[in-house]
Amino acid sequence: MIRDPEFFNILLDTVSRFVRETLIPRETEVTDTDEIPADIVAQMRQIGLFGLTIPEEYGGLGFTTEEEVLCSMALCYASPVFRSRIGTNTGIGAQGIVIDGFPEQKKKYLPRLATGEITGSFALTEPESGSDAGSLRTTAKKEGDHYILNGSKRYITNAPEASVFTVMARTDLKSKDAKGVSAFIVDRDTPGLSVGPYDKKMGQRGSHTADVIFDNVKVPAANLIGGQEGMGFKTAMKVLDKARLNIAAVCVGAAERLLDEALNYAKERQQFGKPIAEFQLIQAMLADSKSEVYAGRSMVLEAARKKDTGVNITLEASCAKLFCAEMVGRVADRAVQIHGGAGYMQASAVERLYRDVRLFRLFEGTSQIQQLVIAKHILKS
Repeated sequence: MIRDPEFFNILLDTVSRFVRETLIPRETEVTDTDEIPADIVAQMRQIGLFGLTIPEEYGGLGFTTEEEVLCSMALCYASPVFRSRIGTNTGIGAQGIVIDGFPEQKKKYLPRLATGEITGSFALTEPESGSDAGSLRTTAKKEGDHYILNGSKRYITNAPEASVFTVMARTDLKSKDAKGVSAFIVDRDTPGLSVGPYDKKMGQRGSHTADVIFDNVKVPAANLIGGQEGMGFKTAMKVLDKARLNIAAVCVGAAERLLDEALNYAKERQQFGKPIAEFQLIQAMLADSKSEVYAGRSMVLEAARKKDTGVNITLEASCAKLFCAEMVGRVADRAVQIHGGAGYMQASAVERLYRDVRLFRLFEGTSQIQQLVIAKHILKS
């Protein structure tokens, strides 16, 4: 669903130029410093990247799902680290408010999220709770017109930069499953909330995750998303359906970059007096990669178009996320193999991307969780 093809194509061209002229030339700088420079963040704000999916009435671009995934593919031709900086505003950090927030909550937070004035973050994972919401231990006890939050969250994307968190906490302390979980909007400067140091990760340098600790954090009852206890996990699942599809799109963009890096190297690298691209085993790896990238792109677009018609895409989003996350890993491995020793060197783009894309099989639900979601749906049907 492309609402205004002319406007959208202009924006997509702008993003593509930004990727090639600004982001790709500075990938090494970001890796070396573990920071995205302030001038790049400012350009992201100027282009409107922080508000891609926030409704137009709140200052965003109000992208449809198809428009969003196409933009993610274009943006993630550069290191996916750059997309991660805006990803929580366009995705999990803001979508809970967009989908289930009250008008007052939307008016207070969405305009500032759309401009990038503030960064949102989504706090679900805990030291002992990831995919199993039943073991979530962060609590929210009602006291008058406030809730008191206690607990800790782990591996929270953009936590060091965030000004506001969507926090999943247990309001029904007797429950042992997801039905007792509620969603809250928590401001960064609320007393008792603290953020730990950056996590040191295998890849994705420049994209920061950290622990978030809640020590008797007093949150107004008005910040309960949807105004009803026990709806938090349903909100999270609505957010994750879209997030998983978007991560699949991110994987496609990264895979297209990896394929181009491998193809260009194969055409330039000489062995036995000719480019290695003329060797059939190299051609086979390139052909397999192209086929898988095409399949992934097709899956993402088909699922996005379904969602834009109002169809529930929990199954399709999990299928796309599973396939594309695994696919980009295979494409990255072939790209390193085609580069040979050069692909193992840190000066190589494919070495960095090889480490960066490994994350996609883990977050927004591991590949194994996607398999369980898929199996559950097809058995039910």
